[in-house]
Amino acid sequence: MAESDGATPPEKIAKPASPARVAAFRTGVSAESRAAAFLMAKGYRILEKRFRTRYGEIDIVARRRNLVAFIEVKARASLDEAAYAVTARQQVRIVAAAQAWLMAHPEHADFDLRFDAVLIAPRRLPRHLLAAFDAST
Repeated sequence: MAESDGATPPEKIAKPASPARVAAFRTGVSAESRAAAFLMAKGYRILEKRFRTRYGEIDIVARRRNLVAFIEVKARASLDEAAYAVTARQQVRIVAAAQAWLMAHPEHADFDLRFDAVLIAPRRLPRHLLAAFDAST
């Protein structure tokens, strides 16, 4: 029987993220923080950030009166680029994640539901797109 030297096998060692990937992550976290602050200023209460499931992720879940909004945040060089960055594939994953969130939070099941987007670009106010897509996508 071979003795273990306590070293982690090479296939188990996590590779460091590339600088571009780290920068993209930081940009995303910063954009989500800006979006959350913007939504709170508009009277929304943030229920959850970065809700992850195996089906997909929701950047922000927010509530305003009897409405629960599932919000995708997109940061790009321009607001137009951000608007085009919410793909049909992402929409399907966000809807699936929203269903999982509602199962975990049944107290919100009778609320009105909406899928919004908040677009973030440098030196611009965030743009909140109400009902950016729907669950039938």
